Amino acid sequence: MVNSEFMSEGWREKWKDKEITVQAAINKIIPGNRVFIDSGCSEPQLLTSELTKQSEKLIDTEILHFLTIGPEKYFEDKAEDLFRHNAFFIGRTLREEINKGQADYTPIFTSEIPSLFLSGRKHIDVALIQVTPPDPYGFCSLGINIDIAKPIAQSSYITIAEINPQMPRTLGNSFIHMKEIDFFVYNDTPLLEFIFDEPDEIAERIGRNLVNLIENKSTIHVGFGDLPNVVLKFLEDKKDLGMHSHYITDNIIPLIEGGILTCRKKNYRPEKILTSFALGTNKLYKFVDNNPFIEFHPSDYVCNPINIGMNKKMVSINSARQIDLTGQVNAATEGYSFYSGLGETIDFMRGAAFSKGGKPIIIIPSTSRDGEKSRIVPHLDEGAGILLSRGDVHYVVTEWGVAYLHGKTIRERVLELICIAHPKFRQSLLDEAKKLNYVFSDQMLPCDENGRICLYPSEYETIYTTIDKEKINIRPVKTTDEQALKELYYSLNERDRYLRFFELRKEFTHSKTQSEVNIDYDNVFSLGAFIGEISKEEMVGSATYYLNPKMNMAEYSFLVREDYRGKGIGTFLYQHIIIIAKEKGIKGFYGNIHIQNKGTIRVIHKGGYTKITPPEDINGKELFYRVFFDREDASR
Repeated sequence: MVNSEFMSEGWREKWKDKEITVQAAINKIIPGNRVFIDSGCSEPQLLTSELTKQSEKLIDTEILHFLTIGPEKYFEDKAEDLFRHNAFFIGRTLREEINKGQADYTPIFTSEIPSLFLSGRKHIDVALIQVTPPDPYGFCSLGINIDIAKPIAQSSYITIAEINPQMPRTLGNSFIHMKEIDFFVYNDTPLLEFIFDEPDEIAERIGRNLVNLIENKSTIHVGFGDLPNVVLKFLEDKKDLGMHSHYITDNIIPLIEGGILTCRKKNYRPEKILTSFALGTNKLYKFVDNNPFIEFHPSDYVCNPINIGMNKKMVSINSARQIDLTGQVNAATEGYSFYSGLGETIDFMRGAAFSKGGKPIIIIPSTSRDGEKSRIVPHLDEGAGILLSRGDVHYVVTEWGVAYLHGKTIRERVLELICIAHPKFRQSLLDEAKKLNYVFSDQMLPCDENGRICLYPSEYETIYTTIDKEKINIRPVKTTDEQALKELYYSLNERDRYLRFFELRKEFTHSKTQSEVNIDYDNVFSLGAFIGEISKEEMVGSATYYLNPKMNMAEYSFLVREDYRGKGIGTFLYQHIIIIAKEKGIKGFYGNIHIQNKGTIRVIHKGGYTKITPPEDINGKELFYRVFFDREDASR
């Protein structure tokens, strides 16, 4: 893997006093030692294999890892105090042993692990690492894994390297000099590979929901796991993305080759991907070899929240196992059993929160794999660890939508999360929320006449661009729009309120407005016009129809906030809701308009096929109109 021009000729002869056999290398370890084994796909396979063979001699030896993925089992039916493993992050090869009490787990932020050893608070007797052959200056690259390997190797009493010419030579703060290596063994062998799962339908739906949150010129971090890695596949339409991430995978390659991941607009270490380790296949290892676009640094640099927050529009994408209705996140346990670890999640979530325009995001399937349990729950399971507090959580994405929680009340959070839970669990979640006094006792959800939860019709979402190029999001209203609708109503002056409601309505309480956002999307359909991102959305217009099934006609009403009138929003809402009504087989619209409501009359006339009758009441204050969607009906 290492290009010969970067390899010192005769290096083995030059450093022959340091070369030993693998048996002699492991013999350097004595009972009671604390030993670090290089992590992830950088695990030194020859040294690890020999270490396992000699485990019976190494009484009370502590083995430290950050992430174990290799095939070696460190003990089979051995005494639990013979060969003790201590993981800073739990990989699948040690999960069972840790939960059986045969191995230890140390919860610690990834950004803080290097200082644990560099400060001397925890010592390392022997570090087993894997590196490239030395260059002409005597420097070896730690290759695809720098994160805690470099600081630990530099602080250990004895450092033993497995020198492998198939290890990529990576750039950045990734080098260790042969003078810092006490002994080495030579092993020309392919590196371990890690294969992520392919996306299923749920992962794809989550990816499509997530991608709408990511702006061009954002800097991306993906947390550990199949799901965060998958979402990289949905970024093909973005421009000038950057990356500052604890690890990288094969999925960055098409983004770089497609000119999407350029780092040109990245303000912290521009034109460079910053990472600590690579986790993937040989294709990725070849790609990072001597690639100046990708810099590898230790985890105390890459995962430092201050450094992360210096990126503008920093987007941190992390998975979770459970989230309660108030926003507390469990990402590392299953009840009392440990599943993964703290990792870099908190470092990056808080770094993204510090970032100007940053977005800390949690992605989570709405149910367990078998679909029998909701992952959005009234309370976390007994024994579950809280990785992220209520204050840390900003965005939550499931296959059913996006919830924004930051700065919102418990009641608002509960409704946001219920609305992105799986539909079959929404009513039970609402019932539990009522028992806990989290929401109004009369809180509704969108249901049909049989009490079945109605699904949000995302297919009717669209964007309207005004004449002054402002983009207005047009979408069906939902439960969580109640406050936005109330604010729209309260923004109306007395005249507008009278024209809209035919009375001078003074208040718009929950009991009066919740029925306008909890609709079945068939008998009642309402569109909202929204400005701003999800975190600061405002409703500037609405359009609603109410079906009269006996006539197969619907009564229609709409309004636009005063400062957004004259931009064509009312006309667009009207025409868009006509399209929806026609798709649902409705014959036409009808309703009453106050005679002074000239704007509404103009909008309806623009819709075509319209018949407006003269004033019908004795005071001459109302006009009655009919809008037929079929030209023949309109002519009758």
